[in-house]
Amino acid sequence: MNRIEGKFRKLRRERKKAFIAFITCGDPNLATTERLALEFARLGVDILELGVPFSDPLADGPTIQAASARALKNRVNLADVFRLVRRLRKKTELPVALLTYYNIVYRFGIKNFVKQASLAGVDGIICPDLPVEEAGDLIKAARKNNFATIFLLAPTTDTQRIRRISSNCSGFIYYVSLTGTTGARKSLPKELAGQVRRIKRITTKPVCVGFGVSNPRQAREISRVADGIIVGSAIIKVIERNLGRRALVPKVTGFVRRLRHAL
Repeated sequence: MNRIEGKFRKLRRERKKAFIAFITCGDPNLATTERLALEFARLGVDILELGVPFSDPLADGPTIQAASARALKNRVNLADVFRLVRRLRKKTELPVALLTYYNIVYRFGIKNFVKQASLAGVDGIICPDLPVEEAGDLIKAARKNNFATIFLLAPTTDTQRIRRISSNCSGFIYYVSLTGTTGARKSLPKELAGQVRRIKRITTKPVCVGFGVSNPRQAREISRVADGIIVGSAIIKVIERNLGRRALVPKVTGFVRRLRHAL
């Protein structure tokens, strides 16, 4: 059992919901990413989803695309991400899942990627552009290294595919609350609760909801039906509004604290 699976077992015993925070590694710089990660751990964030900067992030909206561009401008690469996680592991056991596009994994070598990520202290991977049908080599390598493979479900995913994803994923299932790219939304889809309940009737894996979560009210609403919430674009927007300011870390942690307390 790795840290992600252990965290969900603990939360289930305590009848609590997971709060998963996303930030892009190196936005606005590596030192700030490290500070934010440690602050998140202190605040009780359950899992850190750490984005690997990529030049063509197809699943991401303008906010996270801009964050990735800022990190790439700083020349942040996969080796920097691994080094940062190694530093975190000296100070915290906060579970870490990397969100990375498959091109990065493929170029690095699937087996080598999983091995090096595991050695660095990473607990799992989310590849938004890798369908489960084409993920056999990654799943095989991950199982050998006690490494979670987290797949995405969409509102349009049918029952047969939900079962297939459930049998091949570990850690949790990432339910995309809406069609399209990432980004904070003012309101959630009316059918969200029903969709999550439908998925939970099919799988025993934890189901966490992301894409569009932007405020404590939405977080509370989702937590009534899902096993956890994932917040990314809304956090990145706070970073963006405070670029170059000393208040950046306090502003972000204050926002995350309000979301966390809503669960």
